[in-house]
Amino acid sequence: MKYFLPMIVLLTLSLTGVQAAHHAKKTSVKPPKGFVALFDGKSFDGWFTSAGNMRETWSVDSESGVLARTLRNVYIWTDKAYRDFILDLEYKLSRRCNSGVFIRSDPQNPVQGGFEIQLYDDNQPSSDKHSHGSLYDAQAPSSQPAKKVGEWDKMRIRVKGDLIGVWINGTQVIQADLSEWTTAQKNPDGTKNKFKTALNDLPKTGHIGFQDHGRNVAFRNIFLKQL
Repeated sequence: MKYFLPMIVLLTLSLTGVQAAHHAKKTSVKPPKGFVALFDGKSFDGWFTSAGNMRETWSVDSESGVLARTLRNVYIWTDKAYRDFILDLEYKLSRRCNSGVFIRSDPQNPVQGGFEIQLYDDNQPSSDKHSHGSLYDAQAPSSQPAKKVGEWDKMRIRVKGDLIGVWINGTQVIQADLSEWTTAQKNPDGTKNKFKTALNDLPKTGHIGFQDHGRNVAFRNIFLKQL
């Protein structure tokens, strides 16, 4: 009997540890007030790709509520298009990852038909218009508040009319007014960009998407509030 009680205690502690580890994996949270979940954490409902079989390009881990790329370089898009909104999400990059969050975009022409917030393991001390957190090819981020590669970062994107704001881990890194981009292939500071249409003339409504360039990237807790 003197051995039985310690064994019960040990078994109870072991089961408690297993349960704690299991619950630690449940990282999905409920949407904040006024927001809806774009990703339900367990399926591809509400999303599509241009590659046919979604599961050959992206994966869903229903236990952790994570959306991640798999083997091929394919964008993934929301079924719906959005105009003015706040988009909150968490993302995790891998080494040398090159990805992006697309907003107000045309899935048939994402390079020229929308806007990209760059997600990039660039390891650069200074920022330019292609750096992590940039409004790609249009405005450099004001700072680099992202964590180390392999850790989860939080991003907020606010789009209202001509205004685009981007925050990483609570720090604003982009504050852009599209009405200042009035000339094709030219930024307000005089530098060139890739856009054949002036940014202010691009559609104000489009799809939200995630990009993959062959390195692992993951997303979770993807919430949206329409404005």
